[in-house]
Amino acid sequence: YLSGVHIPVVQHGDKFVAGAGAGVTAVTLTYPLDTIRARLAFQITGEHKYNGIAHAATTMFRTEGGIRALYRGFVPTMMGMVPYAGFSFYCFESLKFFCMKYLPTTLCRKCERNTGGLVLTVPGKLVCGGLAGAVAQSVSYPLDVTRRRMQLACMDAHTAKFGIGMVKTLTLIYRENGIVKGLYRGMSINYIRAIPMVATSFSTYELMKQLLQLDTGMMVS
Repeated sequence: YLSGVHIPVVQHGDKFVAGAGAGVTAVTLTYPLDTIRARLAFQITGEHKYNGIAHAATTMFRTEGGIRALYRGFVPTMMGMVPYAGFSFYCFESLKFFCMKYLPTTLCRKCERNTGGLVLTVPGKLVCGGLAGAVAQSVSYPLDVTRRRMQLACMDAHTAKFGIGMVKTLTLIYRENGIVKGLYRGMSINYIRAIPMVATSFSTYELMKQLLQLDTGMMVS
């Protein structure tokens, strides 16, 4: 089945850097909206501090130090996004390579528009994407917890102690709650959310490449 098939050689480091670069760019441009979303979601019914997105943005900007307020928790987010996005792309491409090389009749099919090459089937895309998401979340989750605590630091007196910088916030979470109940709190529900999300994202990514008649993997030499 694989006779005459050529597997493009792409360095693992390139896959990681490409994914990390894409993730960092996206987060940098959209981070203020994520901070505002966290503030709005954290509000208690009857004690609303913000009336909407625009009001939250202007209030935070005026009362919490300007643009820095909208980017509170940005450093741990960047440090978490590099391994998250990097490992997502790295794991997905590596798993796709594995499937095409060792499971061509199970999770792959031939694609005439791909010059006789192999492409992942829908189940193959979902499996590779889901596993990639699980690995990436496991690596970066503690920094995601740190980011959220820092974003909500100015909501009340109890959370104010978490607005003291990434390292101190990370250390404080560990000291108060440990690893499982602190740095990895909510991990199980996060898997339920993230795995299908990443699986769907990569499946759509691969499908769009195929619809645009772009190379998605192994080509016949």
